[in-house]
Amino acid sequence: MWFKRKAQPPIRSLVGEGTRMEGEVSFTDGLRIDGEVHGDVRAMGDGPSLLVISEKARVHGRVKAGHVIINGEVLGPVEADDLLELQPKAHVVGDVHYELLEMHAGARIEGELRHLATGARPALKLAASNDA
Repeated sequence: MWFKRKAQPPIRSLVGEGTRMEGEVSFTDGLRIDGEVHGDVRAMGDGPSLLVISEKARVHGRVKAGHVIINGEVLGPVEADDLLELQPKAHVVGDVHYELLEMHAGARIEGELRHLATGARPALKLAASNDA
């Protein structure tokens, strides 16, 4: 295996389906959103963090965490310091900043994609590349 994924932090908090929150949401470790948040959602501290925005979830604000998984809707910029996973029903309206990106067919982004320049990474060639 080329890339080894780090152990993910546990999800300790949940915004349940049918819940609407207004204001900034800060969390440590992991957070799952199944409801609606009107405000920024961000991981606190320098440790690993996981944010899951499920298929029925909506976030109206800035999103920032280490590992971000989106299958719902985000209206605002997204920043993933480690990995951004865009599942098939993901819809992001805003600029996206990422270290590593995994995007499934059907996911939509209305904004710019920008790689975070956090350090030198080795150049990779695609297996199907015609360059020798």
